[in-house]
Amino acid sequence: MIRVENLCRRYGDLTAVDRLSFTVNQGEVLGLVGPNGAGKTTTLRMLAGIVQPSSGSITIGGHDMAKQPIAAKQVTSYVPDDPRLFDALTVNEHLEITASLYGVKNYHDQIQELLKLFDLDGKRDSSADSLSLGMRQKLSICCAYLSNPAALIFDEPLTGLDPRGMRSIQQSIAARAEEGAAIIISSHILSLVEKLCSHILIIDEGQSLLYGSFEDILKTVDGANSEASLESVFLEITRDSQPN
Repeated sequence: MIRVENLCRRYGDLTAVDRLSFTVNQGEVLGLVGPNGAGKTTTLRMLAGIVQPSSGSITIGGHDMAKQPIAAKQVTSYVPDDPRLFDALTVNEHLEITASLYGVKNYHDQIQELLKLFDLDGKRDSSADSLSLGMRQKLSICCAYLSNPAALIFDEPLTGLDPRGMRSIQQSIAARAEEGAAIIISSHILSLVEKLCSHILIIDEGQSLLYGSFEDILKTVDGANSEASLESVFLEITRDSQPN
């Protein structure tokens, strides 16, 4: 569903993303992790069609992002770490506009289900500028889910959420994967990645350090040590790149 080949992004002499290649099939959840400044957000923004790659290719749902950007974006939803909403519009207006842009039919019941799922039904007529950060994040995710995208991209999806909201988001991501969506999650909360992801990609300085299934990734530290965690793998793999 998502195929990335030799993806690069350069800003002058700085190479933010350097020859990344990976795939995410239907029903898979890829965890994209790395230190601050590793190139994670730049990678996600290229996948969403916001930032243009310097070289390499992105294919989503069989559509080349460079040659068929509208078709690729129609099957993709991107949730940034800083929700970009229209402050003057209400919660309901955001969802109705999203439904209209994506051509979603008979969306009223779906909107109601999403508002109930994320405890936003009481905020239907509230303007976005009156919402807390957590509520803004949940509204952004509701908009992402409304078109039932084949590919979902999350950058720090738990930003600003309380424990109940965190649980709802995690359950919803797992449910979307079970329904066949291809999902990418970037997060510093490694327990979230460990709980939800079937595959892991660890990057630093824009380059892939480790990529594979979750089970294979855990075996990279202490062989097949059953006590290995994603945190131990991450610290081991990235330690040489960190300043003393």
